[in-house]
Amino acid sequence: MSTGIFYTTSTGNGDEIAEKIASALGDIEVYNLANTDIDKINEFDKVIIGTSTWGDGELNDDFDDLWDKFKDIDFSNKTVALFGLGDQEGYEDTFCDALGEIYTQVKSKGANIIGSTSTTTYEYEESKAVIDGEFVGLILDEDNQDDLTDERIQAWAEQIKDSIL
Repeated sequence: MSTGIFYTTSTGNGDEIAEKIASALGDIEVYNLANTDIDKINEFDKVIIGTSTWGDGELNDDFDDLWDKFKDIDFSNKTVALFGLGDQEGYEDTFCDALGEIYTQVKSKGANIIGSTSTTTYEYEESKAVIDGEFVGLILDEDNQDDLTDERIQAWAEQIKDSIL
């Protein structure tokens, strides 16, 4: 069984985060979907998908561009972990909403989703990335809480390691 990390980024933060996650978990292949065919996901039975939220809760441009093809992927035999980047102070009403959209899509396509995290150390008003009181994946705020990023990645990696590797 193989694992791949697939992500998009608007500012470059996603590049750094994807590499840190790969390092925390071991030798995992990392793919920026801006320059990787979305169908590459089909080659993996365990995937980590990440994106930033842009504007008022939208997918960033790169993910938005491939959204129609992404919606066609069958996740029914895949284990999926998610990570998202957002700004909880500037966009407190739509914090990491894009990750909530991705969660809804992969869930509807049968994914076994792992790696929820607590909302307790964040300050936001609303988020589509919260289901049953927890974030649907690893949530990072490089604008306001970058000092917590490495610790959050390590804790999340330990949580998902047995299921994703």
